[in-house]
Order: sequence, then C-alpha cells, then structure tokens
Amino acid sequence: MKTFSPGRILFVAFCVLVLLYLILPILIIVPMSLSSARFLTFPPPSLSLRWYQGYLDDPAWMQATRVTLTVALLTVAIATPLGVAAAYAISQSKLRIMRAIHIALLLPLVVPIIITAVGIFFVYAKIGLVATMTGLVLANVMLGLPYVVISVVAGLQSFDATQEMVARSLGMNRLRSFFAVTLPQIKTSVIAGGIFAFISAIDETIVALFISGGQYQPLTKRMFTALRDEIDPTIAAISTLMTAVSFMLVLVVSSRQKKGA
Repeated sequence: MKTFSPGRILFVAFCVLVLLYLILPILIIVPMSLSSARFLTFPPPSLSLRWYQGYLDDPAWMQATRVTLTVALLTVAIATPLGVAAAYAISQSKLRIMRAIHIALLLPLVVPIIITAVGIFFVYAKIGLVATMTGLVLANVMLGLPYVVISVVAGLQSFDATQEMVARSLGMNRLRSFFAVTLPQIKTSVIAGGIFAFISAIDETIVALFISGGQYQPLTKRMFTALRDEIDPTIAAISTLMTAVSFMLVLVVSSRQKKGA
C-alpha cells in the first residue's frame, strides 16, 4: 500500500491549484456563452444557445471568421515548407552563420509582441500593406515560422541522418532523398509545427490591431472592438469555439506524437 508523505501531498495540491488557475477562465467563459442574459453575467440565469446562433447569423462575424481561417490556412501553407527548409539547413550545416540564422528565426518568440507589431505597422505603412490580406498573411507567417522551426529541428535531432546518406550513396539527389527518407520519419514534427502555426494565426491579436482594417479584420480584432463598444455573450461564444478548436488541434498533435513514439 502506497503512503504519501506530507511533502508529496503539498506538491500534488500545489499542482492542482496551478491547473485550476490556468483553466478557470475557460470554466467561466463556457457557461457565460450559454447564458440567456443580454450581457455577460456569471453565473448565467438560464441556459440558451442564442449567442451561438447570433454569431452564425451575423454577416460581420462571418466575414471576420472567413478572414481568420483564410489567413491561418495560408500561414500554414507558407510557414510550414519555409520552416522545414530552414530547420533542415540548420540541422545539416556546421557553419556559424546558421546559428545566427536560427536565433533570428526565433526572435518573434523573444521580442515583445507590441514592439513587433509597431515595427510591422511602420514597414507596412511605407509599402502599402496595411489593411490587406497579404499583409496579414505575411505577418502571421513571420510569427508562426518559429513554431515550425522548433518542432522540425527537434524531429531532425532524433532522426538518424545516416539513412539519408545511404539513400544518396545509392544515387538519389539530396532533394529526392529528403522526401523519400527523411520527411516520412519527421512528418509528426512537421504536422505539429504546422498546427501550432495555425493556432498562432487564429489567436493573434496585437499585430492584427495594428495592421488589419476594412474588410480584412480577423476575429480577434473584431472581438476586441466589440468588447470596447458593447459587451454581450457573443464574445464568450466565439471564445469558447476558438478554445475548442485550439484544444482539439493540440490533442491531434499529442496523439500523433504518441503514435510516433
């Protein structure tokens, strides 16, 4: 029979409290999204799906949703191959400059996002990319690229590079050997990086506040504007849906990593 020391009990209790603190906002937002009240209230007086229906019936919210999904999908389509190529070059090269490039690619995760957003805005203002779909996609590619690089570099570190060398010694060129030998074995890392880039794109708020506008406003900016103008449970409904999508995507990554292991 297992016995638990006071220290172990305190540690478990601390971990439980930390987890509760982290998930508390979600536990509050979900019932608020089902409220029948006109404004955000907790606990809700009664349950209703009216705010989900209101979100689906509102053309402005649907336009913002289309912009968000388009930006996120294009971000994945561009950032994933770029990140895979960069990660492969970083892992294969012994040049010191590749270390500098590696650090540069990870800067969006290190530099405060408000500074990044201001810099992007001033650059875009000079070249005319403010309030454009192209501008949104390029900004999110920059912000999502580090996730792909980190994930794929980790996958390549656990990959036996001699397998690719054997394929090349048998007549394959580097590109063909990569697609035939390396990519199938690191595909879980590639998928994970793409999923995290997608989540980053649908969740990005600060940069969107600076560079989006007109018909190209993602959900996050429209939600921020709605919170400023009028607080209603539609915000909670959208937040719940976005959280559910992100959670399911993380579960996909986790399940694929377990299968890969």
